[in-house]
Amino acid sequence: MTRAVAVTFDYRCPFAYNGNAAVVTAIQEGADLDARFLPFSLDQVHIADGEPAVWDRAPNERGTGVLALLYGLAVRDAFPDHFLDAHVALFAARHDHGLKLGREDVLRDVVGSVGLDADAVAAEVESGRPLKTLAAEHSEAVDRWGVWGVPTFIDGDDAAFVRFMERGRVDDLERMLELLSWTRLNEFKRPSVER
Repeated sequence: MTRAVAVTFDYRCPFAYNGNAAVVTAIQEGADLDARFLPFSLDQVHIADGEPAVWDRAPNERGTGVLALLYGLAVRDAFPDHFLDAHVALFAARHDHGLKLGREDVLRDVVGSVGLDADAVAAEVESGRPLKTLAAEHSEAVDRWGVWGVPTFIDGDDAAFVRFMERGRVDDLERMLELLSWTRLNEFKRPSVER
């Protein structure tokens, strides 16, 4: 039976990379998952009360992560056959290669590296559709599930903020999904990540 799950992402978070990579790997290995990848703007989370939302600001005032989210959404929604590759490549650009995701030339190179026409993706970003999607999906995550960070995994009405310590491990994802519906467990956090 197919399991429907969602996972939030902001390309700047290494833990979002770990969790999203686990979902992508599971899909690529044939897991019976219907995965939804939800953008969640860490720039928006840090906006002071009463200030305009990032999606209501001029492009140069949105923060350092919004443009990458828009590129990811443009690929997800307009070029879905390339999304998984582009999604991982956008994370890798930041966390494996140390590139600046707020630079359009970097984002164009990343989407081009997975076989996409960078001009077509940029045109989709410029259409404004990805920005509207970011506003709607970020707001839905906050209002419906109380999301405050990435990665948050969602299954139906159950949601949990989870930090995997290793990237792309399907066994970690499977174990976490088993626990996701165990709602009597609210928080399990190690006081130190050192081993």
